[in-house]
Amino acid sequence: ENWPVLKKETLRQNPRAFVADDCNIRKMYEEHTSGSTGKPLSLWLSRETVQKWYALFEARWRRWYGLSRFDRWAILGGQLVVPYSQKKPPFWVWNWAFHQLYMSSYHLSPDQIPFYLEALKRFRIKYIYAYTSSVYALAQEILRQERTDIKMVVILTNAEPLYEYQRQAIEKAFQCPVRETYGMSEIVADASECRNGGLHLWPEVGMVEILEEGLSVKPGKVGELICTGLLNADMPLIRYQVGDRGALSPENFCTCRRTLPKLKMIEGRIDDLLFTADGRKVGRLDPVFKANLPIKEAQIIQESLDVLTVRYIPAPGFSSKSKRIIARRLQERMGGVKVIFEEVDYLPRDSNGKFRAVVCKLPQEQIRSLRVSLT
Repeated sequence: ENWPVLKKETLRQNPRAFVADDCNIRKMYEEHTSGSTGKPLSLWLSRETVQKWYALFEARWRRWYGLSRFDRWAILGGQLVVPYSQKKPPFWVWNWAFHQLYMSSYHLSPDQIPFYLEALKRFRIKYIYAYTSSVYALAQEILRQERTDIKMVVILTNAEPLYEYQRQAIEKAFQCPVRETYGMSEIVADASECRNGGLHLWPEVGMVEILEEGLSVKPGKVGELICTGLLNADMPLIRYQVGDRGALSPENFCTCRRTLPKLKMIEGRIDDLLFTADGRKVGRLDPVFKANLPIKEAQIIQESLDVLTVRYIPAPGFSSKSKRIIARRLQERMGGVKVIFEEVDYLPRDSNGKFRAVVCKLPQEQIRSLRVSLT
């Protein structure tokens, strides 16, 4: 605990300094990731590390869910598989070696989603691994069309928080369970959800601490995830601030009988917090958009302490009453803020294809001053 926390920006500025001295970097796999910031980050892994990582995926993904590596599956991820300007399908490529249909998350506009659904049928896809918002967009279209011909064994979500209203819609649309997963390119933590809802950490990958304002918090309390990688000895990252917020489970017993440690929840990115005028940090705003509201997708933007903008795509039945409900729910959590509504046809994704449901645009100086006022 006396080891200083490693910031992502420090790693980004000089990544080679974190490669082990006894490794030949020319014989390693180099991976590039940008995350939600769009700033590039270089990482290195040996063949042995990659093999171990895939072995864990096999053990804690496919085998947990009764799947085989020979099953046909689809990914909705951040790789730009076709030019962004492309307006006609295909928006995907078939990977024969992995029995995998890699689908672009950048082309999920309302008029293109039906092509995705037909591709899932044509390629006889058995399960999907996807950004939560991407597979949720597919689910909404299936429900809108009242289709029952697209059925999966399981849907695995990743890279974005999974909210209960999204889980309900995805399960109904694809007629299968949804399982949440957690991980990152730096390979310092991974977790997967068991059949009974426990989000189990993979201890072979790394150790997870939860800190708030630099101090450890008890299991069950939300804070920043600080992770120490154990799997990738070629580029060991110690007490690395991954940029996510969450909580450890106060008890590791699970009815699935696995004794692996558990996460209670992943709240989202540190950047996904909103701030109140009295200095409170507010996260986990998904209850504002419960499944009983006629809304397809929404994004909350904060540019000042007293005003929130809600950009939304309405569903049939959305009305002024819906706006009043959303405004009231936000004000119950954020105090007397003014809520401005902006109807849109489409909500854009970040440069990595992910969707941010909450965007804080407050200046960093203002956020730091709020934190100082609390100490």
